[in-house]
Amino acid sequence: MEVNVPRVKLGSQGLEVSKQGLGCMGMSASYGQRKPEAEMIQLIHHAINSGVTFLDTSDAYGPHTNEILIGKALKGGMREKVQIASKFGITHKDGKMDIHGEPEYVRASCEASLKRLDIDCIDLYYVHRIDTRVPIEVTMGELKKLVEEGKIKYVGLSEASVSTIRRAHAVHPITAVQNEWSLWSRDLEEELVPTCRELGIGIVPYSPLGRGFFSLGPKLIQNLPQGDYRKLFPRFSAENLETNKVVYEKISEIATRKGCTPSQLALAWVHHQGDDVCPIPGTTKIDNINENIGALEVKLTPEEMTQLSALADLVKGERHVVMENTWMHSNTPPLSSWKVDT
Repeated sequence: MEVNVPRVKLGSQGLEVSKQGLGCMGMSASYGQRKPEAEMIQLIHHAINSGVTFLDTSDAYGPHTNEILIGKALKGGMREKVQIASKFGITHKDGKMDIHGEPEYVRASCEASLKRLDIDCIDLYYVHRIDTRVPIEVTMGELKKLVEEGKIKYVGLSEASVSTIRRAHAVHPITAVQNEWSLWSRDLEEELVPTCRELGIGIVPYSPLGRGFFSLGPKLIQNLPQGDYRKLFPRFSAENLETNKVVYEKISEIATRKGCTPSQLALAWVHHQGDDVCPIPGTTKIDNINENIGALEVKLTPEEMTQLSALADLVKGERHVVMENTWMHSNTPPLSSWKVDT
């Protein structure tokens, strides 16, 4: 059955995207070996032709190769059909992650991403992680200049605290905040979501399928390829998996009653959080794109939403390997602390 993917306004500055996006990270990085380029281009084209036009990438994916892949996929008239989100701020050296928000780094990253994507303007440009050494006003000041120069259209933040969001938004309107949000990652609901709604900021949940766990359950962990960094995630460790598989089993039971798949049910739960929510499930398989689009047709009653939401209480383990780089630890120093060389 063909599903019509609706369009939604993301934030209050005018960005319009498909109600469901496509996370592109796994095509190039993190989840095992890089996938064959021709197959991934075919997959991206299938997503776009199916109505999923909001493509999410970052200069950190690969690094760099994911943006190059998307640039190639958009040749031949595809650029006009899509909204491209990319990110900057994460670097890796000697196996360690570092985060940068200095103005010169912001500008250099944007210009490099534009070249790799082979486009004139990035639709939505996120601060991928918050540099806690640099006042957010300084980072945002450079992003505001890039908007004024036409190199980016809209600005987003990823894993930013409430304080950081408010301070950033005061410099230049934030269009979207990207955070992990799923049936088992709920830490943003008490503070972050109400703040975004107060300020008119859209919410883009990443890993809405629990990094694939809600698709396959424990089988996912058994079949992870060499180099897949999900093997490091606390929720997938042997001591936590025994408990967490119960969550998957309960989701599967409800999905069977609903006549949908577990992943469709989990994704539908995210969609039901509001019209200002646009999840970006990632995949490298066309069948999964079709399945994810089908989640838009799954309607949940208030009772079912409550039943599903209660499953979070059963989950064991932190949601991320590096919790210090999540929104709870992303406040930045005051602007008065920033020294500018003259």
